[in-house]
Amino acid sequence: MFIQTEDTPNPETLKFIPGNIILKSGTADFSGKEASTDSPLASRLFEIDGVSRVFLATDFISVTKVPHLDWNTLKPEILTGIMEHFSTGLPSINDTENKEFEPNNNEDSETIKQIKDLLETRVRPAVAMDGGDITFCSFESGVVTLQMKGACAGCPSSTATLKMGIENMLRHYIPEVTEVRAAEL
Repeated sequence: MFIQTEDTPNPETLKFIPGNIILKSGTADFSGKEASTDSPLASRLFEIDGVSRVFLATDFISVTKVPHLDWNTLKPEILTGIMEHFSTGLPSINDTENKEFEPNNNEDSETIKQIKDLLETRVRPAVAMDGGDITFCSFESGVVTLQMKGACAGCPSSTATLKMGIENMLRHYIPEVTEVRAAEL
């Protein structure tokens, strides 16, 4: 098995691309071993000393390390952990409902439907290339609140991405949007 790795804008996060389907749909973000009980893959990666966050998407895994460790030390262990997981035949995540992204529903206002559509078609594919994800939380009084996940969570450039990229785009297409904020974790 050949696993590609890519740097992300977050120096504490690497993107691993194993060439296998990780999740059939959606994403899963685990901020610690305790949160990863439904994912054999994430649980396996949290056994590696220094792994602080695991993010699973359809075709990649983003792993965040603690700041004081070096990637040269951790990367081989993570690659081994991913290969060992896929050799077991276990699923990446146990069959639980994944509600990470909620498509438009009939109760959404027209503005919220537009926001979700722009996020799905223009923003999420771009941030996925960098090993992360952004999901809609709320829209109140002109303020859009988004949750940063994977490589985007804790990334030094995430504020610039929110303000310069996403906020400007949403304000351009949707005049009701006045500001974009990151959700408080």
